[in-house]
Amino acid sequence: MGTLLAILLVFVGCCTNVVFLELLVRDFPGCGNIVTFAQFAFIALEGFIFESNFGRKKSTIPMRNYVIMVTMFFTVSVINNYALNFNIAMPLHMIFRSGSLIANMILGIIILKKRYSASKYMSVALISAGIFICTIMSAKQVNVANNPSDEESAHTFIHWLIGIAMLTFALLMSARMGIFQETLYKQYGKHSKEALFYNHCLPLPGFLLLSSDIYNHCIHFNQSTPAEIPGIGLTVPVMWLYLLINVITQYVCIRGVFILTTECASLTVTLVVTLRKFLSLIVSVWYFQNPFTVWHWVGTAVVFLGTLLYTEVWTSVRAALRRADVKGVEAKRQ
Repeated sequence: MGTLLAILLVFVGCCTNVVFLELLVRDFPGCGNIVTFAQFAFIALEGFIFESNFGRKKSTIPMRNYVIMVTMFFTVSVINNYALNFNIAMPLHMIFRSGSLIANMILGIIILKKRYSASKYMSVALISAGIFICTIMSAKQVNVANNPSDEESAHTFIHWLIGIAMLTFALLMSARMGIFQETLYKQYGKHSKEALFYNHCLPLPGFLLLSSDIYNHCIHFNQSTPAEIPGIGLTVPVMWLYLLINVITQYVCIRGVFILTTECASLTVTLVVTLRKFLSLIVSVWYFQNPFTVWHWVGTAVVFLGTLLYTEVWTSVRAALRRADVKGVEAKRQ
């Protein structure tokens, strides 16, 4: 029951979160900072009450390690959201972030001196090829709208390249953070809820550096079209309503993943998250009519094929089928 609930939370929470993030970004492409701040503040408040017991519970992992982890986590979150300011379409944003396996493998080889099987290298090659196809096709579409002049076209393309560079940096930083977390968990044990709380609580003062941008978007949100909250009759600016739903669904998504990690093997977690990303991509393309060519679909299919190959899901399926065949034969003999 817990597994089914977790899977439901992941699909409903994460997919709904993507929809409302795109609703926010479509009207205000630069609203990433206020979205990130709202998500951090909500999860930090929940963790302060239920995990740290209003600050009375001492952390198991030393605070200096959390400071390092939080610096990386804050940087990744802000850069990923801020990249949307640089002509990065939401589908490309989702596909690019699916390349986390590549970054993890590269840094695992460099830092942890890991070695992988041939199937792992093949999967990473597929993911790299898929992301390359999607990126190239998106680059061709950047300058299509409004038939800009050569000067405007060059400026727009450079703007887009900066966004790609930001996503690449965030991808590598996220992988480095994952390796750091893995090292900490081996030394101190797994404390996912504690890490979730400190990762969202400690960075809050850092948002002071972004306060002017957050304040400006608060003003813009206040000036958005009024919308009535169903069942309550209260009227609020629609952007605040979108933000509220985005924050709640982000929490539901994270909680679902947390429950899943305690109920299932890592293979199952990776598979569920991969399928969720694919569903989110389809929803984004269909509901928002995002430009998506046949080559985009080819690239996307290659990315997710590579991800499934990396998780060795096919091997697990074959093993499960063999076990089922063995049980069937034994049942017939009896």
